Order: sequence, then C-alpha cells, then structure tokens
Amino acid sequence: MRISLNWLRELVEIKLNPEELAETLTMAGFEVEEIEDRCTWANGVVVGKVLERQPHPNADKLSVCQVDIGADETLNIVCGAANVKADIYVPVATTGTYLPNIDLKIKPAKLRGVASQGMICSLKELGLPTDVDGIHIFTQENLPLGSDVRPLLGLDDVILDLTATANRADALSMVGVAREVAALTGGKLSIPEPGEISIAKNAGNLALKIADTQACPAYIGTVIEQVKIAPSPEWLQQRLRSAGVRPISNVVDITNYVLLEWGQPLHAFDLSRLQSVAGSENLTIGVRFATAGESLKTLDGQTRTLSTQNLLITANDRPVALAGVMGGQETEVHEGTQSLVLEAALFDSVAIRRSSRSAGLRSEASGRYERGVNRAELEIANRRALCLISELASGILIHQEIADTRPHPSTWSRSIALRLDRVNQILGPIELGEDTGELQEQDVERILTALGCQLTPSADVPEQDTTHQRTWSVSVPPYRYRDLEREIDLIEEIARLYGYNKFCDTLPEKAEAGYLPLDEELIRKLRAFLRAEGLTELIHYSLVKPGEDRKIVLSNPLFVEYSALRTDLISGLIDAFQYNLEQGNGALNGFEIGQIFWREEDGLQETEALAGIVGGDISVGKWSKSGREEPITWFEAKGILESVFRQLSLQIEFQPDRQDDRLHPGRTASLWIRGNRLGIFGQLHPQLRREKGLPDSVYVFQLDLDVLLDSLEQDEMLVPTFQPYSTYPASDRDIAFFAPVKISVVEIQKVISKAGKDLLESVELFDEYRGENVPQGQRSLAFRLVYRASDRTLTEAEVEPVHNKVREALVEKFGVNLRS
Repeated sequence: MRISLNWLRELVEIKLNPEELAETLTMAGFEVEEIEDRCTWANGVVVGKVLERQPHPNADKLSVCQVDIGADETLNIVCGAANVKADIYVPVATTGTYLPNIDLKIKPAKLRGVASQGMICSLKELGLPTDVDGIHIFTQENLPLGSDVRPLLGLDDVILDLTATANRADALSMVGVAREVAALTGGKLSIPEPGEISIAKNAGNLALKIADTQACPAYIGTVIEQVKIAPSPEWLQQRLRSAGVRPISNVVDITNYVLLEWGQPLHAFDLSRLQSVAGSENLTIGVRFATAGESLKTLDGQTRTLSTQNLLITANDRPVALAGVMGGQETEVHEGTQSLVLEAALFDSVAIRRSSRSAGLRSEASGRYERGVNRAELEIANRRALCLISELASGILIHQEIADTRPHPSTWSRSIALRLDRVNQILGPIELGEDTGELQEQDVERILTALGCQLTPSADVPEQDTTHQRTWSVSVPPYRYRDLEREIDLIEEIARLYGYNKFCDTLPEKAEAGYLPLDEELIRKLRAFLRAEGLTELIHYSLVKPGEDRKIVLSNPLFVEYSALRTDLISGLIDAFQYNLEQGNGALNGFEIGQIFWREEDGLQETEALAGIVGGDISVGKWSKSGREEPITWFEAKGILESVFRQLSLQIEFQPDRQDDRLHPGRTASLWIRGNRLGIFGQLHPQLRREKGLPDSVYVFQLDLDVLLDSLEQDEMLVPTFQPYSTYPASDRDIAFFAPVKISVVEIQKVISKAGKDLLESVELFDEYRGENVPQGQRSLAFRLVYRASDRTLTEAEVEPVHNKVREALVEKFGVNLRS
C-alpha cells in the first residue's frame, strides 16, 4: 500500500524523518520497499501567469507566450500545447530546473528561431497521472506568482510503498497504519470522527433481501438524492493520486477515499439505473450466489459468465454487481447521475476469495475482503462516506436500510491470558547496555496498551506478591480481532514493538559436523551399486488406478486414474517398460525406491520397497555383435542382484517360488536372508508378456527395504572383521555326478560345504548338462572344490579323506550317481 506522509501526519503525530520511519516500520514487520520523495519531481517549478499568447511565426502548432513568474522581467516561452491561452495560471519550469520524470534539464533554447526561456509543464512531465492532453491549468485564482507549485500539486510529499503481511488486514488502511505508527513511536493519534448524519424518516422504496447471511453478515444501503456529480476538490484528488488511484468524480472518489482511509470497500449505484434494471421503482437489493450460466458486465467492460461460486448483488433478483469484487457497468455512476444507493457491506473472506478466483478478477476491494474487513467499524466508514457525499456532492440522505446478523458487539473482542514468565521464556534475554536482563511488567503493559489492548492483572496474584510472575487478562481491540488469537500472538507483538534487534543473539558454543543417518547412508550406497550395474533410477506416482481388494482408495481423488495407492512397485515398472518400447526408446533397465501401501484386517499398512526391471542388452555394445542385440538370460539378470549383494557383503539364499501369477512359475525365486523373506525375483509370465507386447527376456525383482537395511545394520556388516589369507597354495578337485532335477544347486552346495568345512575354501558349479546319456529326470552337474590350509601346504593324504567325505555325504543325502 502507498502511504502519503502528508496524509499520515493528519492522522498521527510523526517525530521521525521519512528514512527513520521507513526503518522503524520495516523492523516491525512492515517492509517499506521504496521511499518516493516527490519533492524532487518539481524542484524549481513555480507558478506563472500567461500574459499574452501569440502564434509562432515559423510553426503552426507552436505558440509564443509571455509568462510572468513574479520576476523583474517576463519570460518568453515557446509552448506546443493546444490548451495554452492568456490569463491562466500554469506551472513553469525555469532555466536550470531538472525534471527527473522525463530526464530533462531546462536550458535556454531557440525553437524554430524564437528564444525560449523555460517550459510550461503538464502534469505528466511532473510525474502525475492525468487525462488532460496539454499543460496543466490551475483552477485557483490570484495565486502568488513565482511561488512553489509543489504544495498546490501535492508534490511536497513523501510516499512510502509499504507491504503488510497477510495476517495484518488492518494495515491496508491509513487508519491502521496510523495506529501502528503511534504504537511504534508514541505519537498521538488524531483519527477523524465522522460527523452525525440525519436521514429523513420517509418510508422509502428500498428493501434488502440477504439470501446467505453467512456470506454477507451485514449490509447497509442508503438512498441519496439531489447529487451533483462534479470533479473532486484538489485535496481529495491529490490524496488519491498519492495512493496510485486515478480521480474520476466526487462520488466515486469518496468511495475510494474511504476505502484507503478505513479499509472498508464501498460501492455507489446509480438509483435510476438500478430501477431500470429491476424494472420497478420499488427496489429490493439482494445478496445471493449466482446460478451457473448467469452473466454480468463489470466496470472493466468485460461480460463475465458466472458460476455458483460467484456472490452477487442483485436488484429485484437481477445481477448488478460482483459482490466485494467489482460493480456492474449497467448501474455505474455517471455524469448525469442525480440519485444514488450507497452500499456498505461485510462479506465473508472465503466467499470473496473463491468468487474472485472463479471470475479471474482481483480488485482493491476483493484484496481487502479476502484478508478480512474490520466488522466493528462498518458504520463508521459508512457514516464518513455519507458525510463527504453530503459535503462535496450536495447529496440529501433520504432512506437507509440495514440487514445485520453479526454477533453481539460484546463478542467482537476477546480476552487472552498472558504470563510474563512465558514471554521471557519465549523471547529470551534483552540487552541492557553491557548487561542482559528480562522484560518487565511495565514493558509489556506499555507495548500492549499502545496497541489498543486493555490489560487486567490476574486477580489471584496480589500486586505486592513478588514471588509469583505477573499474569494478565488481555482484551484485544476489535480491529485486531482476526490476528491476535492466542498468547503466542501477543508475545510476537511484544517482540515486534520492543524491537527484534534489542534481544540477545546467542549461538551454539561449538558447531558439530553434519552427518547422514545410517539408513540414508546405506540407501545411497545401494543406489550407487545399482547404478553401477547399469540400472537407471525411476520415479513413479504413488497413486494408481483402483482394482485390487487390498488397495487403499482415496475418498477425494483428483482423477479416477489416480484414485488408489499402489500396493507394489512392479506394476509401475512393467508399465514404464511398455511405454519406453512404444515410444521407441528400447528396452528399459531401471530400479525404483518408494513407498507401497495395502489394507489388512488390523488397519492400513505402509512400507518402503526396492524394485527393478531388466530387459535390455547389458553387454559392451552393439558394435561387438554386428548390431545384433542379445537378450539377457535369467542367470545374467540374477547376477546383477548377486553383484549388488556381494558388494554389500550379504549372503542371500534363492528358493523356488510360485506365489506371484505375474511371474513365470518355473523361473521365479524368493529371496531369503537369515531366515527372513527379503523379496522376489523372476521372469515375467509369458501370458503377461504377450498382453503387454514385451520381449521374452524381461526380469523383475522387489525387495523389502526394511529387511535389507536391518541386515546391513548388523555390527559385523558395519564393522567388518579382518579375514586372514593363506600364503600356501591351494589344491583343486573336481567332482561330477548325476543328480535329480528337483534338487537345487543351493542344497547341494550346502551339503558339500558342511562336509568339507575343515579344509574346503570354496565350491563352484562350472557345468550343467541334460540330454543324451543322462538318465531321465536327472542332470549332470560338475563342481570345482578348492582346498587350502592357512599354516601349511596340503598333501594328497590330507585332501583325499576330506574329498571322500564330501562324496559320501552327497551319496547319502541325495543318492547321486558319481561320475568321477
């Protein structure tokens, strides 16, 4: 909001210069973005009188004027304005004057051969908005020649461009800012008291019909007749211009003036036009929400199609204004207006915000209603406007109707308990010269009293009792009802007005180095290992289509496609794989870490999971195979996981699994770690692959991240122990046999390791064969066993008994048919 210091000085005593006042307001939470010193705009511009005007001898559109500025000699000035004439008072920029708004310094010059000793100015050249195309002509008579024009044009002023926080609706008015300045500086307030108004008791033809009293708690409609529309007096125009508002006419300017002064939006309707729209002299002003499809042409000239969120002012149920936002063009005040209906109303902030957003229209009025207009000063603002209309537009008040459903005035304030010890506990110590101290009772009372609060000491603590901390019951003024609701709000006000810079600032004695939580560090390592295996990290929405019984469905979804929470990550990865293929991006190798959700009998469940999908060629490149891609095998895909687990030093066991019908029943394994189920890995089911149009070799996995992290957080994983290595050579032995297909290699490896645990260092499968010369239902397996001792070189006599023990264990456990 733009604050004129000349106007502000009429409302509050100001002891500070503009820079000091701006600093004080900024430190109190009202940021002053700019200080506009208008005194520099017309420094050196004086009042002059045009004595004579002659056409320029060498130019049709120029005039040669003799101008008296009260000096010994008249000035010869060449002027290009069409409205210049003799016997008028004008602003004259003398030689040497600098006009910053047009970046021009006045110098003696010759225009088409005629000397010019200055410039007659327009308002635009002095930085003021105007609709006049030409020089400015003063309407006052007998002005002292050579006097400064700045007081006449309102340029002896400084404007503060002030930004208030969203909770301070009261600061969107000159009165509200004046109260704040008084509280900050101790200046005396001089808020104008509107005079009394007299309204004829004649029965009028105006009635009110408020359909939604929650959206419109109060409405005052006043009929005013014999109005004379004319330009506003100069003082009023200057105040509007200083606030960035263009003067229009006395009635419209008065409504804008009261809006700026009290923060209360008003609107004036042309009575005869209202009656014309209503189709009757008997007028019922109504407030209701629009029906879908209604339209209204607003003051900006646009015809707007309305929705059910738009709150309307109606005349006999026909829309005439967008309530709290903008009036209608059909009923606007114009030059021929002779009678008015002045609207002063309170509207619900939520209703106006929705209406304004729905219409795509914001105004000075809607901006104030959205934040909340002071309900206690509606009548004051209305009376102020009526007094000014009577004074400046000669209006006669004929009739007034009031619809008021506000709660009783006794509820317009609230009492808040405030504790001095809580104040000091929250705000901390204050600086007292070289020492520190605490806020005292008198500090709290002085600050809150300056804000307009009334403090009543708590009755249960005697004033002479110094052993107890003081408590008060603080009564908040009605104009601060919206933002002072709790004890902490009062404490914030105390800090703000006492001065944030007066409180001690304390820093920790010693800073500590930052670190990552263990889970986050492990997850980062896991991501790095997966990326190193050639997988790209993917991110999907947690919201999916509904369908499964276990899915959690949202009660208020934005779209049907995103109305349930995902129960796993695999479905999203499959869809991503399909989408990439359809877009021509090839097969996808990726992983995702995210939350999954499901419903159980005991309630809703949530956990974090790791999932991945692999289907692309992971070899070195197409060039090595003449451009042909080779599908990845089951063991290569499984090897990606095993490589990650190996880097994490985890021993994972793979077991056959058939639970997930999306996966191939013979190529799916569940993953186990220390007896806990970790997750699942497998190839996509052929039927699903055909439905999605995917290649043969697509593999997916999903792991429970909590189980994985719990295993990684074991001490032996976090602090690995050193395993000594042998400096003596190893002894290799191969063993081959026929074994039933139903026996897994993992089971065989377990038996071998257990039998040869004394000397056996490693066991590895290096060959599998099925076909000719292999018994039905069996397969040929060949393992390489490495024996080694840490303190000696093994001899044949030491290795052979252990190796025979392994052979015997295999025969005894699985009944294998040894081939070597």
